[in-house]
Amino acid sequence: MSRHQKRLSVPDSWPVERKTAKYTVKARAGPHGEAGVPLLIVLRDVLGYVDSTKEAKYATNEGNVLVNGEPVGDVRRPIGMFDILGFEEREEFYRVFPDEGGRLALTPIDEADADGKLGKIADKRQVPGGETQLQLHDGRNLRVDDGAEYSPGDSIVIDWDGEILAHFVYEEGALVTAVQGQHAGEVGEIEEITVIESSAPNTVSVDTDDGSFETIDEYVVVIDENFVGGDAGTASEEASGDSREDEGGAEE
Repeated sequence: MSRHQKRLSVPDSWPVERKTAKYTVKARAGPHGEAGVPLLIVLRDVLGYVDSTKEAKYATNEGNVLVNGEPVGDVRRPIGMFDILGFEEREEFYRVFPDEGGRLALTPIDEADADGKLGKIADKRQVPGGETQLQLHDGRNLRVDDGAEYSPGDSIVIDWDGEILAHFVYEEGALVTAVQGQHAGEVGEIEEITVIESSAPNTVSVDTDDGSFETIDEYVVVIDENFVGGDAGTASEEASGDSREDEGGAEE
């Protein structure tokens, strides 16, 4: 299977320039599906911490790059929405967050806020033993003793030991960000949730500082004000998008 991805066909969420070279690196299979951005692109093109695949491999092999609290040794590991990146030697930490237009961007956060990752509850079900299993948007599963307080659409923050640090309820008045659709990256409060009595998806109206928008409920994630602190989007705007290529004509 090819290790390269044509730039013109990368997902809209990828923070890469499309016309500087024909190819870019391809993410391995893993969390976030096709929207997952290879770690190499984040390290090289977004943050500018390395200039080549070789340097990126050296950094990861030294255990200097943390993703969701764990050292990562694979430069093609997919990075996606709400992942936490840590660079302890630099004392720098980032949350992956959508900027306007839906591109993945890096929001600088404090180390104290880098101890857990947000997940949207996609489904919940009873499992043998009386526990409730919460299925999250990124494929993670979590079992809780009492699932009555949790509902699909809610968001939770889970630390690296699997403990729930925070719970944000999906309801009118909740702060949300759109992560897909034409309003991706916009943040506002839910004004109204409309339940459609058919196979069509439910919709949600969101009130923002610049007006309002309507989208399907699958496209929004409940957050709190801490998720929009800092200068979201700055890291992605600084992406170099240069055209380093290997001998085969594909960017490496």
